[in-house]
Amino acid sequence: MIVSSPYDKLLRRLPVRERAASLPGSDRQCTDTRYWDYGDPAAATTLVLVHGFRGDHHGLQLVVAELLGDGLNPAHLRIVAPDLPGFGESAPLAGGVHSLAAYADWIQQFIKVLAPVGRLVVLGHSFGSIVVAAAVADGLAAHDVILVNPIAAPALSGPRGMLTRLAVFYYWSAARLPDRWGYALLQNRAIVRIMSVTMAKTRDPALRRWIHNQHDRYFSAFANRRVVMEAFSASVSHDVSEFAARIRQPTLLIAADKDDITSLAAQHRLQSLFPNSTLRVIEGVGHLIHYEKPKPAAEFIRAFLAEDRSA
Repeated sequence: MIVSSPYDKLLRRLPVRERAASLPGSDRQCTDTRYWDYGDPAAATTLVLVHGFRGDHHGLQLVVAELLGDGLNPAHLRIVAPDLPGFGESAPLAGGVHSLAAYADWIQQFIKVLAPVGRLVVLGHSFGSIVVAAAVADGLAAHDVILVNPIAAPALSGPRGMLTRLAVFYYWSAARLPDRWGYALLQNRAIVRIMSVTMAKTRDPALRRWIHNQHDRYFSAFANRRVVMEAFSASVSHDVSEFAARIRQPTLLIAADKDDITSLAAQHRLQSLFPNSTLRVIEGVGHLIHYEKPKPAAEFIRAFLAEDRSA
């Protein structure tokens, strides 16, 4: 079943090109990455989006719609949204483990192949914030950085650390069951729904139905059990604070006051670690800014992109 959203008409009108990039990997193998390219390829600014754990490019589509469909000339902005290796329609990493270092190398290789002209801005949401931070700290030549719902501290120390511990046990169980049963546990719709209900903060019943439907459709779109287990390990073993001091580019942090994974206090501590950063807080939302509050997020992004960097 597909649940419609108020953005459906706008999304259908957005100019988009579905493409694939073949990236060099280990053992002379290549990783095929699928990506969605919005706007003018010759735009002065290219914004590359990195989605979160177990998601795919669909998760950030509402932010794309708000940026390109309301108040910003698409000719001035190109947005590129790849699926992380092993998720959505992208192939797993060729011949390697899906570690944070491997994902950081992947986004660097992807941007090399993409070869954007002009200003490059990279945006990461949730686990994508860790991937982006690790890549930029390692030398990714981005001009600006945007982190939405950044993982500011170890996941087990978050406001709902017990839920994270339950998640660790869930993935531990999935890893130790026979392959068929472990795979079934990872795709269990009841568990996916519990996760979705826990994370959604909106009281709008139509929006909640749509969010749950999005998780039903895309949260289990992964290549195999190994990819999920390795990516989960990477997501709970690292956080953005490890890399903040080495990121000298102008950085925008967009946080939520009801985020169950990272407290607002931790976001303020994270902001203090960056040499050049701005923190914006969206109220009344948790870890699903990209679903529940895409408009204010887009407004913060648009203002950040419009700032004068000449000094």
